[in-house]
Amino acid sequence: MAGKKLTREEELLLEDFSRNVSTKSNALFYGNAFIISAIPIWLFWRIHQMEPLESAILFGIVTVISTWLVAYAYRNVKFFLKHKIALKRGEAVSREVMKKVADDKKMSKQEKEERILWKKNEVADYEATTFSIFYNNALYLMLVIIISFYLLRSFSPMVYPFCCNYIGSVGSAGGLLALFSTSTPKN
Repeated sequence: MAGKKLTREEELLLEDFSRNVSTKSNALFYGNAFIISAIPIWLFWRIHQMEPLESAILFGIVTVISTWLVAYAYRNVKFFLKHKIALKRGEAVSREVMKKVADDKKMSKQEKEERILWKKNEVADYEATTFSIFYNNALYLMLVIIISFYLLRSFSPMVYPFCCNYIGSVGSAGGLLALFSTSTPKN
């Protein structure tokens, strides 16, 4: 068994169940994470009166760190959701694929099952990706607002060089989001 190589189909199946995301998903995650991480800049510029040019380096560094943390949360939540969605959508996807290939007499039963499995993974991947982005964006923005306006409201956003409110609220929101994404969901 130790010397036995995996077939290409087995490798693809294992890849579908791994934590790794495709390059396309990674680009989508980092693009969305950057946009959502840059939104607090507007909040601190317009509401807390921090000048963007004076704080550009700070904004840039904190936004990059927050982008990485949010993208990390996207990947974790997607991994947990993908399998749940595949189980819930499995029967409907099977019916749909079988309806499409029912008339094809040349296709073997194994090929039909492979198409069903491929379609289940495709549907689960898409739904898990979109829900992960939506859920994490909403939670991140809620955390930024709560931390900035309630928990750190007495901290001045203008205290240089630390800008305690900005670093504290955006950093904490990103860190908490990444932390929450590592917990195992209850069924």
